[in-house]
Amino acid sequence: MKALYAQSGGVTSVINASAYGVIDEARKNGLEIYVGINGVTGILKERFLDATELDIEFLRYTPAGAFGSCRKKLKSDADIEKLFEIFRKNDIRYFFYNGGNDSMDTAWRLQAEAQKRGYELKVVGVPKTIDNDLPHTDHCPGYGSAAKYIAIAMMEAALDLRSMYVDSTQVFVMEIMGRHAGWLAAAAALGWVNGIGADIVLLPEEPFNKDEFISAVDNIVSRKGHCAIAVAEGLKYPDGFFVSDMGYTDSFGNRQLGGVGFTIAGMVRSELGLKTHVAIPDYLQRSGRHIASATDVQEAEMCGRMAVRYALEDNYGVMVTMERVSDEPYEIRYSSVPLNLVAEQTRMLPKDYFDKFMVTEKFFKYALPLIQGEPYPPFRNGLPDYKLLDLK
Repeated sequence: MKALYAQSGGVTSVINASAYGVIDEARKNGLEIYVGINGVTGILKERFLDATELDIEFLRYTPAGAFGSCRKKLKSDADIEKLFEIFRKNDIRYFFYNGGNDSMDTAWRLQAEAQKRGYELKVVGVPKTIDNDLPHTDHCPGYGSAAKYIAIAMMEAALDLRSMYVDSTQVFVMEIMGRHAGWLAAAAALGWVNGIGADIVLLPEEPFNKDEFISAVDNIVSRKGHCAIAVAEGLKYPDGFFVSDMGYTDSFGNRQLGGVGFTIAGMVRSELGLKTHVAIPDYLQRSGRHIASATDVQEAEMCGRMAVRYALEDNYGVMVTMERVSDEPYEIRYSSVPLNLVAEQTRMLPKDYFDKFMVTEKFFKYALPLIQGEPYPPFRNGLPDYKLLDLK
């Protein structure tokens, strides 16, 4: 029996750990396992890699999508028709799609279409997103490592700010990924468990009030001389309009965002006359494998393994989920949810996880277990020894 795995959407520092889990588990169960290069975009071009004998150890510590990703939305009947021609031609009977909200929509469409056509295809979604916004799962692989990166980056930047504020920068602004949900921006406050973190966190879930924000910055600077601010790219005004809307959409119809950090910094400069500095981690926050979370790596791999196990148990048309059993000691169990309940849905940061410009103790209790452990990659010449596949 032949199985196909592919990666989709924005990558993470642990998506390849999920790939390792899928491939290794498939091989252990006697499946011929292939990988689609660049997700469904590559599959439509029959760009496959036979992973049955591939050395996959490097996947455990290499960030980003080792097999290439894509942001293609299945819009046309012609694309769907061609995909099933390719599935039939190559006798693909299992399909494991590793991605986020839009990717789960693609997986659901393929499962529904297979049933409609009477084609035996078992589709299982492997969750992935640093945004942590997939519903029906406690958290998503990729989030813990990105949250850890953001927390550390904010701690170190805040220390820099503290050193220089007397006659230099007084306000530091970090722009953090998160279109609709503030899970990742909230992580900028986690450093407070060790004594330093973001002073203000601006979340998409909290409508932005400029006057209240400026007043908060003024109070903090008056008290301590400096202020570190974390802002999610999806920050919205009370009318729902994005503060950083760039005026166009991507292939999935999502509004393209960018520059909210500079917008916020500009407000501070014009209203308070303070010197500001802006940092945008961008790709760095999602592919920072050098300081990943061990919990995240282990769970990402296990989600891949569970996807194969579920498919072999005839539990398909689902996405793998994690359910939290307890916080102390931290324990989860794996389960599944129908893909149609996940597709294009967004899980927001709960209201009791934040209070105006700061996260609450409930968020700390939720997030801290997810950033534990340091599974460092191997180093060579003083640098991570990441491996690359030739995908040409």
